[in-house]
Amino acid sequence: MFFRMIKGTFIHQWKKMLMIALTVALGTSIATAMLNVMLDVGDKINAELKTYGANINVVSKSAAIVSSLYETDEATDAYLQENVTGELLTIFWANNILDFAPFLDGQVKLDGTDQKVTGTWFHYHLSFRKKGSDYIRDTGINNLRDWWEIVDGERYDEQADFYKDAGDLFAMVGENVAEKKNLKAGDEITLTGKTTEVVKVVGVFSSGDNEDDVIYLPLSTAQRLTGKADLIQSISVSALTSPEDETSQKVAKNPELARPEDYELWYCTAYVSSICHQIQEAIPTSSASAIRRVADSEGDILNKTELLMTLITVLSLIGSALAISNLVTSSVMERSQELGLMKAIGAKNVRIAGLVLTEILLVALVGAVSGYFIGFGFAQIIGHTVFGASIDMKGMVAFLVAVLIFAVTLIGSLPAIRNILRLRPSEVLHGR
Repeated sequence: MFFRMIKGTFIHQWKKMLMIALTVALGTSIATAMLNVMLDVGDKINAELKTYGANINVVSKSAAIVSSLYETDEATDAYLQENVTGELLTIFWANNILDFAPFLDGQVKLDGTDQKVTGTWFHYHLSFRKKGSDYIRDTGINNLRDWWEIVDGERYDEQADFYKDAGDLFAMVGENVAEKKNLKAGDEITLTGKTTEVVKVVGVFSSGDNEDDVIYLPLSTAQRLTGKADLIQSISVSALTSPEDETSQKVAKNPELARPEDYELWYCTAYVSSICHQIQEAIPTSSASAIRRVADSEGDILNKTELLMTLITVLSLIGSALAISNLVTSSVMERSQELGLMKAIGAKNVRIAGLVLTEILLVALVGAVSGYFIGFGFAQIIGHTVFGASIDMKGMVAFLVAVLIFAVTLIGSLPAIRNILRLRPSEVLHGR
């Protein structure tokens, strides 16, 4: 009898049941899409932001002290050994380090005038062995500075066949330097420092900032010109990080005094402060610090994006609850005589309410299953459109969405249940 009545409802009120299913499917699809994107968006947003530069700067301890005290990087021993750069790959969060490059600045003469040069890796193949493990990574400023616009020529690439065989006498010239000196790709320029080097201009770049006044050279060339063999001044690091919270900021100030459980959580989470700490452990002569304007922006953008998606999810569920409430209440009003007759012949409120809830939950189940897969499709569209990558399906989202939709359906049905409890058989059977 119970299931026959449910079947009758689906037959006679199929339009309203279909509308309830569509309403639930819509709410489920939005919730599924937003939650899947929200849980997967952190790394993707960080990866997008990494295209705009490094978020960690590594210098020698003495350079950090001088910079802090006198706001200058000049110091007699403000250098690191070039070979320590590979130690970045040995830290706990090495897989979160996307790119890095060492830098060495110097002043040389170009056509009798002072000119700033910077030595670095462009597309460098790093390979070294430590404690029985091999560490290999292709890295350099071609990724760290991928926003550079190449005005003339091309990017220098140490790994390209032509440049492998041609040595290291090449340069990338900033747009301002090229305009002042009337330089173009293919020209040769003479740079004079500790040595004199004749280098060929590979390309002219525009960065939109003061790097346009700099000539970039292979690191080995800059080391000869400055007389700083095997030395570097800094390492720029681009790393995927998690937004800092109050606990991480507290531990970062003094890790040695932190509670063991707080320290372990901080060390094992990809906070920019914990990655800096691990870099200093791997390179004891270094001081690693976050480039705060970049690191803070990443956290702010991520938090605001997650808040926006949470609000969209909440609003969609509220809308679904209101729509379900209206549809179920309308359905109950249309069936008031049927329900009144059930009461008149002895059916209890609990049984009638259970019947209506069972009908609605069955319809909601169909809508929720359909909406979940539609929502996951929406998530993929968002992922490929915004981030150029697919969104991973999170198992916990299915459970979370199921709980939310059950709660929303239940809440949306409450006004109708209240009407059932207030329904008087004598009134509805007489058409009142």
